Amino acid sequence: MTKLLLYKIKRFFHLIKTGLLRGFLAELQYGFPARKLKIIAITGTDGKTSSSTLLYYILKTAGKKVALVTTVAAYIGDEEIDTGFHVTTPDAGDVQRFLAKMAELGIEYVVLETTSHGLYQHRLWGVYPKIAGYTNITHEHLDYHVTYQEYVAAKALLAKRAEKIVLNADDSNSFRELKKQLSGREDDILSYSRSERLPTSVSKAIQDRFPQLYNQMNARLVYTIAKQLQVSDQDFAKGLKEFPGVPGRMQHVGKVKNIQVIIDFAHTPNALESALTAVRKKMKQEKSKGRLIAVFGCAGLRDIQKRPMMGRIGAELADFAIFTAEDPRTEDVWSIIRQMKSDLGKNHQKVASIADRQEAIDFAIQTYAKSGDVVGIFGKGHEKSMSYGKVEYPWSDLTAAQEALLALDPKKE
Repeated sequence: MTKLLLYKIKRFFHLIKTGLLRGFLAELQYGFPARKLKIIAITGTDGKTSSSTLLYYILKTAGKKVALVTTVAAYIGDEEIDTGFHVTTPDAGDVQRFLAKMAELGIEYVVLETTSHGLYQHRLWGVYPKIAGYTNITHEHLDYHVTYQEYVAAKALLAKRAEKIVLNADDSNSFRELKKQLSGREDDILSYSRSERLPTSVSKAIQDRFPQLYNQMNARLVYTIAKQLQVSDQDFAKGLKEFPGVPGRMQHVGKVKNIQVIIDFAHTPNALESALTAVRKKMKQEKSKGRLIAVFGCAGLRDIQKRPMMGRIGAELADFAIFTAEDPRTEDVWSIIRQMKSDLGKNHQKVASIADRQEAIDFAIQTYAKSGDVVGIFGKGHEKSMSYGKVEYPWSDLTAAQEALLALDPKKE
């Protein structure tokens, strides 16, 4: 009860510190830029960046003047701006600065990836989206939001200020909870689901581009939003076909000695399960007899409830799992790993623990993997740093995996 009360009180202080002293003053300074733009905001636990980037690409394909702000980067005109080390909505002042630059360039549409922290902390002061889209809301950030209901309530703050809301009807918990939060606004709610019949050309385009079910659902969300923005099915299918993907999302690193390596940002129980299931499905389709090896960890000073869940999922769905560091911050890596191993049951023999992430990746690729195996490195994706103590050190899963592959066969470039 005390934690929940403090959580609610803290939001009032964010209203003053972030909303009024940063957001409102920046909004005033830049001349209320959000009012000159049509903003489409996308939130959820998993799939925010992928969905936002896909929508941005499809709107560009349809000839619309559009900008994008995600937790990876902001794309404004021809400029790419790094938005920070880790996943969160930019500071309220930065949001207004980005929007002002977009308005100055004559951009019409803005696709804005939105996090629960950003909403709770009033970082989106003055932003009232034309459309708010939701991917899913699963177990995550309970270290911060205290309960699932408060987590949903934070996400619902976006919908409450949007003209139209697009919900995932297949994500039953969030669908039900969000509809409760939006009582009286039934006419403003649209939904999408796996069972919804789409035009044949659109359905085929989605399945051809994305073999993974979770990415197909992201594409269905984007399609629902795109139709509200008068994007033709032809432009949608064309944009989908040409979509280059998002760095660190099911990214193929390389194949050496018939050992394939991928990296993915999956850092929640739901995302890890979806990613491992997708890789396994692809291996079966390719009639692979190899093993699936997973390398991942859990972040320090973050939701501890998910640690045994992540460990159990990895051990169940992979043939072998290596638990390692993932932004331990001021926590002890081995303490985090012990929590990840606390619910393995009979699968404890399928797990190894290597605290150093580079050593874990090297072991997976160079020592444990054999011809035909797939090594999946999860949790960091596109990120360019690793947090130890209170310091951000340069780090890249992509570079680490590439170096491990190169050492396996120095002749490969």
